[in-house]
Amino acid sequence: MSEEKKSLNFIEQIIEDDLANGLPKEKLRFRFPPEPNGYLHIGHAASICLNFGLGLRYNAPVNLRFDDTNPAKEEQEYVDAIKYDVQWLGFKWDKILFSSDYFQQLYNWTIELIKEGKAYVDNQSSEEMAKQKGTPTQPGINSPNRNRSVEENLELFLKMKNGEFEEGSHVLRAKIDMEHVNMHMRDPIMYRILKRAHHRTGNNWCIYPMYDWTHGESDYLEQISHSICTLEFKSHRDLYDWYVDQVFNETKLALRPKQREFARRNLSYTVMSKRKLLQLVEENIVNGWDDPRMPTISGLRRRGYTPSSIRTFSDTAGISKRDNVTDVALLEHCIKDDLNKTAPRVMAVLNPVKLVITNYPEGKEEWLTAENNQEDENAGYREVPFSRELFIEKEDFKEEANKKFFRLTLGKEVRLKNAYIIKGESVVKDANGEITEIHCTYDEDSRSGSGTEASKRKVKGTLHWVSIKHAVKAEVRLYDRLFTDEAPDGHKDKDFKEFLNPNSLKIITAYVEPSLKTAKILDRFQFQRLGYFCVDKETNESNLVFNRTVPLRDSWAKKGV
Repeated sequence: MSEEKKSLNFIEQIIEDDLANGLPKEKLRFRFPPEPNGYLHIGHAASICLNFGLGLRYNAPVNLRFDDTNPAKEEQEYVDAIKYDVQWLGFKWDKILFSSDYFQQLYNWTIELIKEGKAYVDNQSSEEMAKQKGTPTQPGINSPNRNRSVEENLELFLKMKNGEFEEGSHVLRAKIDMEHVNMHMRDPIMYRILKRAHHRTGNNWCIYPMYDWTHGESDYLEQISHSICTLEFKSHRDLYDWYVDQVFNETKLALRPKQREFARRNLSYTVMSKRKLLQLVEENIVNGWDDPRMPTISGLRRRGYTPSSIRTFSDTAGISKRDNVTDVALLEHCIKDDLNKTAPRVMAVLNPVKLVITNYPEGKEEWLTAENNQEDENAGYREVPFSRELFIEKEDFKEEANKKFFRLTLGKEVRLKNAYIIKGESVVKDANGEITEIHCTYDEDSRSGSGTEASKRKVKGTLHWVSIKHAVKAEVRLYDRLFTDEAPDGHKDKDFKEFLNPNSLKIITAYVEPSLKTAKILDRFQFQRLGYFCVDKETNESNLVFNRTVPLRDSWAKKGV
């Protein structure tokens, strides 16, 4: 038992304590409440995994509830994308709900609050109200409209609802305490006028409730036992509780929700603000929300990340009570570890130079057996074609090299993966002195797996290759980190876009083995010795496109970054 307790995170410990103090286990209910004003990112994945993970741990229902109270920024496209992302990550919700489901109930409760003298209409400018709010060390002062009569407030609020006032001219505020130490309690706004069509309710409403008024009441109506939010809402907890106190009725809905907070997931070398991500999209700095350089779930999916790698990342990074930054290298480690077990190994040459085996018969070709994944005994084998002329990587050859260079050079031997041992003999150069061909000889008896003595000879280097005659041309997109700075939005005197990585995308033409002609969109592979790659959605019959998910070697670590 003690070992199990040690493994609990602090949210789970809160739940365990509540259960020990009499909360019936069947009353546990959780929710994931995104606002549909953008695509979900890796930070949201932490919240998804936490809430739905609690549902799995306690066999409790989890609602997917959209916080759709701002029609100026919300779209059905985002609703659909969020639903897809949650399902793709492997989770199932109990109910799909929307804050807009509760607009009428919230309005009814608001009328009661006005009648009880706990809410009033204010027609001051936002600047005037801000001046009256005070500071964390100075109390606020009351609005001159604070003591309007109930009748006048009801009349004005009805006019707000009927569209008789312009946007920004009137708001409804809760009457709490302008001297409260928590500034969120200083008569917060409950409703504002927005004459915008809502993606679900159309033009039925032109007043919309604020998040704080909507959040706790939605939790209460759904009988959410634990309302888990990110840390910036900790200072809102007093207001959450005050609002719930106003509507709580034990005889109708007995369970009173509890808000608790955890630190949002911040990731190095990226930004997590939806506003800033939207800016990247709208300014065409990236190619949409699912650009593989984006930290969005859809971007990570397109780049080749798997649901299990993101869940593992969320579990490994854990949850915290304090803001912190998780190194993106942990995310990259999680996908490498996952794909190492599951991705087929194939051969592709990204920076080709021609290799001619001079003593291999012209016109001859043979099909060699290659293992698909040595980490998976069920992955099986495939056949790859071999011929006299091959492509290898330019960087795998040097005319002259020191003893630490274990690839191909003149006078030395290396093995071609799944094939033969070859020896560098000579080169052909163009007028600029660039090598256009490498000539070598092969040991005919050294074919891999043939069982001959020659095949068992040990040489230090092994190279990947592609037969030129059988090679398939492919577009390869070499993605890298979008920013060069670890905290691009952490500089007060600089715009985060100043740290954009000019080398975050390089598009090249590569040559791949013919087995990849049948690859389907989102299929993932290890290009041997190079990295993990995924078939992009823009692939078609005439153009095979691969996105680099992550290289095998961490080039950023080499830079000391």
